Amino acid sequence: MSELKRTAIIYDFDGTLARGNLQETTFIPNIGMSTSEFWDEVKARTKAHDADEILVYMHLMLEKARECGVEIKGNDLKAHGKEAPLFPGLANGEWFSRINAHAADRGLALEHYIISSGIQEMIDGCQIRDAFRQVFASKFIYIDGVAKWPGVGINYTTKTQYLFRINKGIDNHWDNASINKFMPLNERPVPFDRMIFLGDGDTDIPTMKMLSYQGGHPVAVYDPNRTDRDLNKIHSLISDSRVEFVAPADYQEKSQLDIIVKGIIGRIARKYGYRPNA
Repeated sequence: MSELKRTAIIYDFDGTLARGNLQETTFIPNIGMSTSEFWDEVKARTKAHDADEILVYMHLMLEKARECGVEIKGNDLKAHGKEAPLFPGLANGEWFSRINAHAADRGLALEHYIISSGIQEMIDGCQIRDAFRQVFASKFIYIDGVAKWPGVGINYTTKTQYLFRINKGIDNHWDNASINKFMPLNERPVPFDRMIFLGDGDTDIPTMKMLSYQGGHPVAVYDPNRTDRDLNKIHSLISDSRVEFVAPADYQEKSQLDIIVKGIIGRIARKYGYRPNA
C-alpha cells in the first residue's frame, strides 16, 4: 500500500466533545458565582468596553479568582478539566481507535485536533487529551507559574486561521511568518478536502462556512438535552448551508455520528484513489 494520506478530524470542545462549558463544571462554582451570573457579567462588560468576549471572560476568571484569594496555576486548571462531562463513546478512547482504524483501512492517516474558545489548560487535563495531535485553544500567560493575563483568545473568526495552520502543518499559535508564506496547494500536508470539522455552536459558523467553501466537510453535533432555542440554531445551520450533516453528540459505535463520519471518510478515500474490494 502507498503511504497513508494525512487526514484530520477537527473538533470544537465545549458542546461538541463535552456538555456545557468546562468553566461551568467546577471553576465558576469555586469562585462563588452561578453560571448565569458569570456569563451575564461577561456580556455586560463586553458591550460596555466594546471588547472581545473571549478576552473578557478570561480576564474575569482571573479577577474573580483574585477576589477569592486564589492564584490560578496551570495544574489547577488541568484539574478542572478532569471533570469534563464527555459525551457517550469518548471516555475510554474507543471512538478514536475505531475511527482511526476505519480510516487506515482506506489509505488515510487520521489525526485529531481541537480548535476551541475554551481554556487550553483545562482541555489539557481532560482524559482524552492524548488522542489529539494538537489543541488550539485560548490560554493564559504565566509568570512564576501563576496565570497573569490572557495569552491567546480564540473567538469565532480567529478559529478559521487554525484550519490554515493545520492545512500547512503549523502546530503552534506564534508562527505568523509561516502561516502567511505562500505554499502551493499540492505541497500542503493536510488539504482542506481531507478535513472534517465537528462543532455545535455560533462560534463555529465561520469555520464551518470556510471549510465548506474550501471543499472540506463540516458536521454539526448537538446535545439531545439542549433547549428548543439551542436546537433551532442547529436547524439554521442546515437551512443556511453551513453544514453537510447534523447528528447527536454520540460517539458510540453504530451511532448516527459514527455512520456519518465513516461515510465522509469513505468519500475522501475514494477521491484519493481508494477502491473497496469487490
